[in-house]
Amino acid sequence: MRTAKKIAALCMACVLCVLLTGCHGSRDSSAFVIPAAFDTGRDYEITFWAKNDTNKTQTAIYEKAIADFETLYPNIKVNIRLYTDYGRIYNDVITNIATGTTPNVCITYPDHIATYLTGNHVVAPLDELFTDAQYGLGGSEVRFDSPAVDQVVPQFLEECKIGGSYYAIPFMRSTEALYINKTFVEQLGYTLPDVLTWDFVWEVSDAAARKDAEGTFLLNGQKTMIPFIYKSTDNMMIQMLRQLDAPYSTDDGQILIFSDTTKGLLRTVRDHVQAGAFSTFKISSYPGNFLNAGQCVFAVDSTAGATWMGTHAPHMDIAADQVADFELAVRPIPQFDPENPVMISQGPSICVFNKEDPQLVLASWLFAQYLISSDVQIAYSETEGYVPVTLKAQQDARYRDYLSRKGQDNDQYYSVKLEAAQLLMDNTANTFVTPVFNGSASLRDAAGQLIEEVTKAVHRKKTVDESFMDSLYDQVNSLYRLDQISGQQNAGAESREMGPLPGTAISLLAALAAAWVLIAAYWLRGVLKRKKR
Repeated sequence: MRTAKKIAALCMACVLCVLLTGCHGSRDSSAFVIPAAFDTGRDYEITFWAKNDTNKTQTAIYEKAIADFETLYPNIKVNIRLYTDYGRIYNDVITNIATGTTPNVCITYPDHIATYLTGNHVVAPLDELFTDAQYGLGGSEVRFDSPAVDQVVPQFLEECKIGGSYYAIPFMRSTEALYINKTFVEQLGYTLPDVLTWDFVWEVSDAAARKDAEGTFLLNGQKTMIPFIYKSTDNMMIQMLRQLDAPYSTDDGQILIFSDTTKGLLRTVRDHVQAGAFSTFKISSYPGNFLNAGQCVFAVDSTAGATWMGTHAPHMDIAADQVADFELAVRPIPQFDPENPVMISQGPSICVFNKEDPQLVLASWLFAQYLISSDVQIAYSETEGYVPVTLKAQQDARYRDYLSRKGQDNDQYYSVKLEAAQLLMDNTANTFVTPVFNGSASLRDAAGQLIEEVTKAVHRKKTVDESFMDSLYDQVNSLYRLDQISGQQNAGAESREMGPLPGTAISLLAALAAAWVLIAAYWLRGVLKRKKR
């Protein structure tokens, strides 16, 4: 039996090794704990990933922010890596999680962060950092004029909460706006209201689609006219469902979008595509180009895209001789209930990645926090139709002066840009965000895909009936693996009291089972030997 005891001891030692390896073998596995003090005697080098659409002004703002921050903290060096697409940032972060080489600070979206969080402590939780007396928002040891946590717009801050904890701070915010050729609307005999209904937009769009016997559009005298173009069809579907208080998903990730209400909305889209009144960015190209060429009545795009809209827009993708002269109006997106407008809040946020060195994480947090200081917020918001994410910046005399100069020029004070920003500030209380969970980004893509597929099917002369809708639901559900997302959430809900077993626990249980099997086998072998004797 001594041998059996030795085997048992050896097995338990193996179990202990498995446990220790599982707990400490991976990078960034420890939850972040705020250091008692920031060690200024050390040098730090942090990597910052940001998105930029080759906008030199925005690049200069990033560079100035880094230079100013490094002057305040000469022991922290910030290396910026610019991307042209948030999707590429997302893909690179996912790739680098596996190798433990994530950036230190990243501008991204909460939907993406929810996926990052499937890695153990990959993203640093910010709850305690927000309120830390020394290094938190407005902290006593912060070397710049940092906003206090209650000076961040509450609706924008709430967007950064995932699973009950904050994993990001908002960077910039926008919503969607309806950019309207008011000249065309009045030419068709309509009066433009302050808030447009969907019925009004569809009716005017159908009227604008009328042609003469030779195929020339009566409204603009051209062969091209797409009365209503929507840039982000995922936002279109999401907002229509929210305005109707219709199902989309639950907060914990149950997929509810495949409903009769959604089918009804898709049938409406079908009818107006058939009338030649509606198309999408993915199918027809950028709505601002059609609007500026006098080939569109209603264009829905982000308020951050305001500098591309209108006869005198500072940014333009079409030749000057193609630009039409018209009066442009900026309104909230179409509503089902104009007395209670509902619109989406969107825009990038900033997350801080966890590392083994808590001092490095604290240095990263200080830089992330600097990006929402008024100097950076005001400068960046002036480049496009973004709104600063802090009340401190919005109420700053410099920003108020900026807004008051609407129309003084067609560049920095371009009237459409400032109207778009004001639209969001006036409607912040009417904004919403979709639930964030692992897979919410796929659901968002699926919402837009439903509209895209219906629109394409009409263009291809397909019959878009009940059978088509059922098949479309199955196709989109499979394409984005939404049934798997719901399944994962169901499994999580069933084990919520205990939580899912981590890999280390599974390894430990397997090793224990193997140990007892070996002990039992050795004991049985001894019994059989004794019987033979």
